[in-house]
Amino acid sequence: MAKAKPARKTRPARKPARTVARSKPAPKAKPRQKPAPRTAAAARGPAIPAYSELPVRAGAPEGSAWGVFGENDELGTINLLTPDRVRAAASSIRSGKIFALNLPIDIPDPPLFTRQAHRHTVKTFPAPTDFVLDDFLDNFYPQASSQWDALAHVKHPVHGAYNGIPDHEMTGRGGKRLGIDNLARHGIAGRGVLADIGRYYQRAGKSIEYTKAQSIPLEDLEATLAAQKSKLRPGDILLIRIGWTEFYLGAATELKEQLARETVVPGIEGSARVARWLWDNHLAAVASDSPALEALPKSPEDEFLHFHMLAFFGMPIGEMWNLESLAEDCAADKVYDFFLTSAPLNVPGGVGSPPNALAIK
Repeated sequence: MAKAKPARKTRPARKPARTVARSKPAPKAKPRQKPAPRTAAAARGPAIPAYSELPVRAGAPEGSAWGVFGENDELGTINLLTPDRVRAAASSIRSGKIFALNLPIDIPDPPLFTRQAHRHTVKTFPAPTDFVLDDFLDNFYPQASSQWDALAHVKHPVHGAYNGIPDHEMTGRGGKRLGIDNLARHGIAGRGVLADIGRYYQRAGKSIEYTKAQSIPLEDLEATLAAQKSKLRPGDILLIRIGWTEFYLGAATELKEQLARETVVPGIEGSARVARWLWDNHLAAVASDSPALEALPKSPEDEFLHFHMLAFFGMPIGEMWNLESLAEDCAADKVYDFFLTSAPLNVPGGVGSPPNALAIK
């Protein structure tokens, strides 16, 4: 058996030397980086197919965007107003000027398209609450004056309503889908761009016949934007002024009555190529001072642009907007973009609404 080795003697542990703790110098603060400006490049939204790539859903009509924004979507191109794009649109506010874009609800007078005039009643109360007033509207047509068309306003006579939503689910046809309440709950806010075709025509020596169904070709819309140096961005809300409001407000009573009996109005060209242009510019919505956006009544060679925009794209249409004060200011400072807000009435299943729109420059 091996002998065990004797235990190794250990020295007593030394007391640790007292040291003065030195505080480390604080690290130099990194310079704060400024957030990148919200430019068009920064405000990217979802990838959207080109018109030539439509449809994306099997069995959907040619040129339709059914399914692009979801199988059950009821907002359409308003989906293009992403938070990034709304934030980027705020850079269009420069002077802080505000322009209200609604006509009074009693203009046109008499109303067009067989609509009727509303009745406004102011309600008074007996004492001791005679200091209170209330009011109500009878026979109110939400589309008799400045308006948004809900996606339910027009369906394609063969292919049906936006996103293939069946008739029995649509508002007014058994259900309440595709109503104006979809836009009201979401709200509309983003970059607006004015295309002042009326002033472009004046400078170019052209004229618009406001009592005829004159169709303004796509080339003139593009030329107007080019002359203004206005570049469209995805998610923009395009406002098209042809000068109809200015004409109407100065028209004689007899002419207004004639227009109420038979509504004949100029507007932009109603065609598949215009529809392609609107989609490929990825606009969120389009509004005009014209009563129908496109020329009416339709000529045999023209298509109905409402079918493409409302039923195929889900692109809201605004009509009879009051663009006069805004257009005057844009012509004066040569700035044609602005921040635009709109809050339609939250009418469940509504077919249209006053836009309650503001342009803020």
